[in-house]
Amino acid sequence: MNIADPKKNALSIFFKYKGIMKKKGHRPVTRVKNPEPKIDDPDWVIWAAWADRITFEEIEKKTGYNESTVIKVMRRSLKPSSFRLWRKRVNQKSIKHRKKFEYSRKQITSKIKKSNYL
Repeated sequence: MNIADPKKNALSIFFKYKGIMKKKGHRPVTRVKNPEPKIDDPDWVIWAAWADRITFEEIEKKTGYNESTVIKVMRRSLKPSSFRLWRKRVNQKSIKHRKKFEYSRKQITSKIKKSNYL
């Protein structure tokens, strides 16, 4: 009995199976842990408030809720401990406000100079 025959059969089965599993022409749907809800959904405001890269200005532009309204929505819909955690996170992050974000970006870029690395 030849040892190469089982390997050859296994490889041929593998490549036949792989041929069946070829990608289609469409782009696959990426699964994420917390997918973005529809903007019409009330949960979108909560999702956007938790997201670090979405500023209060963007939330106001898309939904009409200003910062104080978003805080009220979050207080109403989250547990007290989760709300405190969110408020602490928002106050520590400079990203949630566009002006603070741009200011912190300027500070970072001014500290990093190309001449330091050349």
